[in-house]
Parts: sequence; C-alpha cells; structure tokens
Amino acid sequence: MKSSSLPFGLILAGGYGRRMGASLETGAPNGGISPSSPLKPLVLLGDNPLIGHVIERLRPQVAQLAINANEPTAPFAAFGLPIIADNLPDRPGPLAGVLAGLDWLAVNAPEVPLLTVPADTPFLPHDLVERLMVRQKQSGRISCAASGGQNHHVIALWPAHVRAPLRVALEAGNRKVGAILDTLQVVSESWDGAAGDPFFNVNTAEDLAVARQRLLAE
Repeated sequence: MKSSSLPFGLILAGGYGRRMGASLETGAPNGGISPSSPLKPLVLLGDNPLIGHVIERLRPQVAQLAINANEPTAPFAAFGLPIIADNLPDRPGPLAGVLAGLDWLAVNAPEVPLLTVPADTPFLPHDLVERLMVRQKQSGRISCAASGGQNHHVIALWPAHVRAPLRVALEAGNRKVGAILDTLQVVSESWDGAAGDPFFNVNTAEDLAVARQRLLAE
C-alpha cells in the first residue's frame, strides 16, 4: 500500500445486483463480461461501466483502491484492482464487505481508515474523502455521507476501531445497516444536491435513463 494519510478505498460490489435486468448492455475492460450478465456494476453508462465511473471518481482521493466482490469475480479482475471477498457466508449484506475491507486493513495497514462506496453511484463528489475525514477527526466516529435529508450509510469512512463491534453485530445475525450504524454512533456530513444528488444510485432501468441524461448534461 502507498504510504499516505489518505484512507484505503473499497467499492462494494459483493451483492447480486439483479434489479437492473439481464437485458441491459454491459461491459468491462478486455471483454470481461457478456451482454447477458446480471452484474449491475458492469452495466454501461455512456462508454464506461457504472463501476468504472466510481473508480475514476475515487482513485485520486484514496491511497489505494480495491473492489469487494464475490463469485463471479473474473469480470472485476479486468479493472486491475485487488478484489476482497466477504469473509462471512451467505452474503449478509453490504456490511459484510465493509468488514472484509477492515479485516484486510488490519493485516496490511492497521491504522488506516476505510472508505466504502457502492458500485452503482457514478456521480460521487470529488471532495468526498476530504470532507468525511474532517468530520471523522472531529468526532472519532464513523462518518457517512448525506444528501436531501437522507444518510447514505455505506458511503462512509470507517475508523479501524469499529472492526470488532461490527463483526460481533454481523455474526449475531444483525443485518439492518441503519440499526448497526446507530449502535456504533455514526455521524453524517451533508452535501447540497441542488445540481443533482451526488449520491444518486442506479438501481433500475429508469434510474439508468436518468443517469444517462445527467451524464450528457455534465
């Protein structure tokens, strides 16, 4: 890992992501995926997969970037980033990916915080890390992004010390992201969405159409 005061970044792509439908055009570097794939992060937005936009937004903001993905992982390997799989069985949700990232950091860079974002948020702000780090330094807690009065719980900066209580919660069967973060006393940092929600996520074909119009406008 590069020596830096910046966090390690992890793109959460470990779920099934099938709400988009299998008929949408998808793509990955070097032909890593077929058009019938259900993997939402690889659905094309313009000439770039959704996760490609996320990579471009995050790469300048973090010390190192990786992808949290479970089987099949081959399409994600084409992006040339480390792939970190869940350590817990049965895909218990996005926090399993967060825990996998924290476990990786515990071995490789134990004092470094972890920034996580979903793979379907192509308009992430360029000051995401800067502002979340300031908020975390003020509070010493998990700092998550917010917009429009809504917290985006997995767009967050996780200090190393939450690894143990997060594992306890997940191994006890708790899967409600908001409830777990409330227990861990999360704080939020809010962005103005007047020019478009920077945390807009693409879940459906309708969302993708909105994202395509927004990309053209930018």
